[in-house]
Amino acid sequence: MRKLGTIDLEVLTLAIKEKGTFNENNLENSELKRYGVGKILDTLASLKDRKFISLNSDGTFTITELAREILWNSKIPIWAKILRLLQIKSCNQNQIIEILGIDEDKITNQIEELRKNQLILMSPQRQDDKLIKIYEILPEGIHEIDKTEKEGFDQINFGETKSYGGILEIIDDIKNQIQKTSISDPEKNRIISKLNNLKNRLEI
Repeated sequence: MRKLGTIDLEVLTLAIKEKGTFNENNLENSELKRYGVGKILDTLASLKDRKFISLNSDGTFTITELAREILWNSKIPIWAKILRLLQIKSCNQNQIIEILGIDEDKITNQIEELRKNQLILMSPQRQDDKLIKIYEILPEGIHEIDKTEKEGFDQINFGETKSYGGILEIIDDIKNQIQKTSISDPEKNRIISKLNNLKNRLEI
């Protein structure tokens, strides 16, 4: 993936929110103004040099297709967009939704899948006397998203709980075998209860 800094990301997100093209007033009225004029100008120049934005004749800037391919191309799976975003910066769920412009339900589902596959980590942080869930990418997540650069997204078996599918089937098979044994019912129930507890832990 083409590398972006956090300020690069904010500028490109502003462009997406402004339907692709933004001007000086958009910058002035955004959170970007906290960085100061000098830093913003340096960022715009860097983005232009890397062909992530283009300068129009009227002084406005437009995001390029090259930049859209990082996080905003419809051909990129949502899970991959989330991992790419978290490579740039750790985010809470609202930030992920806002930056990617994707429905909350879809983001929530994909975040849970990423957590189940141990590709991202959620850590609660206190902000303004509230506990906020912050998501960050794990080394396994970096490995998986880096693989897509060579293998594409279709080769990644994402969505199946990693390595657990076969184990869950084995647990079910053991439960069936126990039912056929001659041990007492209380003992059967005790063993099956433990197996169910194990299965539930793997499915969380």
